[in-house]
Amino acid sequence: LCPFIGWIVPYALFVCACWRLGLAEVAFLSKYKCSCPVRFCNIFCSLSLSFLEYIVAFNGYFTAKARSDFISSALRDVDAVNWRIVRRDNPASDYPSDFEVVEIRQDTRSSLLTLQDHPYIKRVTPQRMVLRSLKLTDPGTDGASPCNDIRWVQKWQSSRPLRRTSLSLGSGFWHATGRHSSRRLLRAIPRHVAQILQADVLWQMGHTGSGVKVAVFDTGLSEKHPHFKNVKERTNWTNEKTLDDGLGHGTFVAGVIASMRECQGFAPDSELHIFRVFTNNQVSYTSWFLDAFNYAILKKIDVLNLSIGGPDFMDHPFVDKVWELTANKVIMVSAIGNDGPLYGTLNNPADQMDVIGVGGIDFEDNIARFSSRGMTTWELPGGYGRVKPDIVTYGSGVRGSGLKEGCRSLSGTSVASPVVAGAVTLLASTVLNRELVNPASMKQALIASARRLPGVNMFEQGHGKLDLLRAYQILNSYKPQASLSPSYIDLTECPYMWPYCSQPIYYGGMPTIVNVTILNGMGVTGRIVDKPIWQPYLPQNGDYVDVAVSYSPVLWPWAGYLAISVSVAKKAASWEGIAQGHVMVTVASPAENDVSNTGEMTSTVKLPVKVKIVPTPPRSKRILWDQYHNLRYPPGYFPRDNLRMKNDPLDWNGDHIHTNFRDMYQHLRSMGYFVEVLGAPITCFDASQYGTLLMVDSEEEYFPEEITKLRRDIDNGLSLIIFSDWYNTSVMRKVKFYDENTRQWWMPDTGGANVPALNDLIAVWGMAFSDGLYEGDFTMADHDMYYASGCSIARFPEDGIVVAQTLKDQGLEVLKQETAVVENVPVLGLYQTPSEGGGRIALYGDSNCIDDSHRQKDCFWLLDALLQYTSYSMTPPSLTHSKNRVVPPTGTDRPLPQRLEGNHLYRYSKVLEAHLGDPKPRPLPACPHLSWAKPQPLNETAPSNLWKHQKLLSVDMDKVVLPNVRLYRPQVRPLSPGESGAWDIPGGIMPGRYNQEVGQTIPMFAFLGAMVVLSFFVVQLTKAKSKPKRRKPRVKRPLYLQQHQFP
Repeated sequence: LCPFIGWIVPYALFVCACWRLGLAEVAFLSKYKCSCPVRFCNIFCSLSLSFLEYIVAFNGYFTAKARSDFISSALRDVDAVNWRIVRRDNPASDYPSDFEVVEIRQDTRSSLLTLQDHPYIKRVTPQRMVLRSLKLTDPGTDGASPCNDIRWVQKWQSSRPLRRTSLSLGSGFWHATGRHSSRRLLRAIPRHVAQILQADVLWQMGHTGSGVKVAVFDTGLSEKHPHFKNVKERTNWTNEKTLDDGLGHGTFVAGVIASMRECQGFAPDSELHIFRVFTNNQVSYTSWFLDAFNYAILKKIDVLNLSIGGPDFMDHPFVDKVWELTANKVIMVSAIGNDGPLYGTLNNPADQMDVIGVGGIDFEDNIARFSSRGMTTWELPGGYGRVKPDIVTYGSGVRGSGLKEGCRSLSGTSVASPVVAGAVTLLASTVLNRELVNPASMKQALIASARRLPGVNMFEQGHGKLDLLRAYQILNSYKPQASLSPSYIDLTECPYMWPYCSQPIYYGGMPTIVNVTILNGMGVTGRIVDKPIWQPYLPQNGDYVDVAVSYSPVLWPWAGYLAISVSVAKKAASWEGIAQGHVMVTVASPAENDVSNTGEMTSTVKLPVKVKIVPTPPRSKRILWDQYHNLRYPPGYFPRDNLRMKNDPLDWNGDHIHTNFRDMYQHLRSMGYFVEVLGAPITCFDASQYGTLLMVDSEEEYFPEEITKLRRDIDNGLSLIIFSDWYNTSVMRKVKFYDENTRQWWMPDTGGANVPALNDLIAVWGMAFSDGLYEGDFTMADHDMYYASGCSIARFPEDGIVVAQTLKDQGLEVLKQETAVVENVPVLGLYQTPSEGGGRIALYGDSNCIDDSHRQKDCFWLLDALLQYTSYSMTPPSLTHSKNRVVPPTGTDRPLPQRLEGNHLYRYSKVLEAHLGDPKPRPLPACPHLSWAKPQPLNETAPSNLWKHQKLLSVDMDKVVLPNVRLYRPQVRPLSPGESGAWDIPGGIMPGRYNQEVGQTIPMFAFLGAMVVLSFFVVQLTKAKSKPKRRKPRVKRPLYLQQHQFP
């Protein structure tokens, strides 16, 4: 930290204390020059931290008095001065609600237990602040000054993973495309996005969004904006006394949906309901959203656009309310996130099954680099993620309404989301029977009509690119039914079915899990009748496949999951070929308007399955990835492995081979290895089948039984590779940050990896990692390497191989802002266990070189060398004869790292549980047991092509024929200076009914124009004929030619 003058800190604290009275937390920022001339020190002050806000959710909707009585009854033994109900003054205050915001003194937090015990209270959770953009303290100045490099003392406020952020791009609030790009040939895009998606066709059929209520949850909208005609209501849910948009984001989003002038929206006649849920400082609170969501339900909103998101899918009040919204037939469209191209970066609520999650593409139909990729990570470590986004559309360089007038171009999934929301609004207005339109039926129509992009996998594009006209055809011949997403499983189809298609299956391997979403268009609730049926095709070797099925006991709201686990039968252990079958699922839903509740609607869907089977690979080619011992945000504070990544301090990508370790997985497959995932304890796999167990960035503890079994497995030939990361309790205390959501300081529950737990695992071989924290560039075996916040090897067997490097002491930099270079830091160790036929162990102190999240220089070559050693006992000569080889450390010079005292890892651990203040291991859980479905073989030929344009049951595309209309778009006339923005707009400016008169007069003008042109040519022809012809003068031959004629 830049040194402060002695009087600055007390002065700043005094100013903070006087700055604001009340119970809300204050972030007061003062800037004072430091001794370094290019650096400023930021002082953060927090006031009234003695009070914390909590959202108390009830089991139903109650009046304000009833809610107050329930809380008072639960807190009757708590002094009244220690808590109070926060007054909420907004349009929903006059109606019953299902929650209250309560402030409770920090030293009386035990009263939360009494609240949770009340029979009418469902849940008590911290009030969360929701920020659109990062508010880091670092000023972001460039340069190589050491003062700029020392940033460890800053208090991290809630970073992007802690917030639902705006999903428009930009350093401040959004980003204009091409601003920082290199010179390139740009494609001219003369039309607006609504015209590109052929909304003109539906406009000229008379469909313009009329009668559909669409809500925009954003930054507001000015009252007299000239682009909007049908703004039914503007409401403010913030603590600012204004309804206007001070930033322009909400105006832009509303314009993409419903602008009627200049940059035209999709549904200009729709009823716009503007919900201002963000302040001009881009701040919101969960309670603001909850009240606004309740009001949207009350107003019977049809479509809701939410261009925000965050990875916290465990923000229960928010997630629960989204479910309630969609259960009330509100079609929610949400941006999938701007954290691409990294995988596993989906944002909530777009990653929910009942929400339409939208990704972004550019106008060349390429997936936008910023667009987040799947899979969902809710299901890890035991299961597998779902396919998201649902659909993609234009989100790069899209034109929309400016803050006051005119148009502007923006990029981001925040832009793609209102494109789909506008299209959904327009489509809903085309359906005569509006009862058929619900969140499931609309999603079914969108994904069944989407145009698949070539060369792109399903975790990038979902079901493909939005096709407005095909969706119109499907929706207008739709009958309520169930459908599946994805609609088939083909492990041979690449690249769309990546990663399933990237590795064939074989006998003895971990089951391949495909997480399918069931969409139920028949009703908000449903169930699966009996059990799904597995029917293998005998002519296509379907009996070589075993299938297990698990599914949602209740499909609510509108959706549920269907998990298909595929394995190979024993009789196919040496067989190679293609096997096919299908799973039959019958979904039932209560019939609407059925008073007796005895009638049900049913729908049966078929899920085709096609897999490639190969003979079981040799043990040396099989790698087992330990997923069970990886933890992530949410729910706890698990810090990034690279401490330099200040703007993204939390580890939230899942640490899976198909998310942030995707490139490593692809590399291993290209080298001929087969990689499987262990989502259960180490006690749950047959070690004789695998050559190497790969542990990377493990944060979880280990059961004593796991430690015992691993030792036995390695004695019997299993090898182990561990990529560790930093762990230092002093640094962990230093990198705590103040969470504006919960108004508490967050202390890491572990480091980049759980080094004390890893040391317990490998202690039997005389190995251990240290609590040193190092970084730096070096060369190993002629390869450039970067060590990013890694640890060192503290102890290693004397007959092992240890390679050391010269690195910077990053721990010293964090703690004391001093720079020191340390020589001979042991970073790599190789060891052959002494038992006969025993396996080998390799340790490396940093995982960032194989992690896609913040990788600067990859070390896949090192992973290859380590696998050659562990799988084939081939010691890499480049490492054994390295000049950096040192004597193995004995670990006697400093104590081994200990667990942080008072950590709360037990709250999120699958291994630990609280026990009288001292966490103890839980009982070892039983290994997962799959119940294989009894096959019902079919002696018939399987379909040859599983993928066609998805065709919903009972939908005949030929019955809905688009009219033969001209793709004409009226010219848009901008307002001239001083012209009124009133709504007596002349025809020709708007589509639909606004241009009918113009459409009727165009043929007359065309006819008159043609007559004028024809008359002009007739006159010219007549003049030409009436002129007398001139005789051409005769040219005399020269005398020279007359005298010299040839005979």
